Amino acid sequence: MRDDAEPAHAEPASPLEPACAHEPHAPRPAREASPPIVVERAAALFRALGDTARLSLLERLAGGEYCVTELAEATGEGLSTISQRLRTLRSERLLRRRRVGKHVYYTLADHHVVDLIRSALEHAQEQH
Repeated sequence: MRDDAEPAHAEPASPLEPACAHEPHAPRPAREASPPIVVERAAALFRALGDTARLSLLERLAGGEYCVTELAEATGEGLSTISQRLRTLRSERLLRRRRVGKHVYYTLADHHVVDLIRSALEHAQEQH
């Protein structure tokens, strides 16, 4: 063996390089990355969820359908404030609405949103 040859199992090149990079592991199934537009939409969704007042509205709506007036009364906020928050959430397709006369009723868009809100709140309650 030549003196300048590297050993078969060399130490990591730097302390930042993970040791597991040199260890064999089971092959992982190939998974294609999401298209950039999908990642951008998901990021926008998380930005909309990142506001505590909007998240509180979504949590309330997870319990059923509410009209804007009911949401304003329940939160102690003005109608225009609630409407703005709902508009933001609706623009990210988190809500559905229906109109009955002068009243507009909102509900979560689908089960994905319900699951997302419940999972986020459950995760936040866990002690790590």
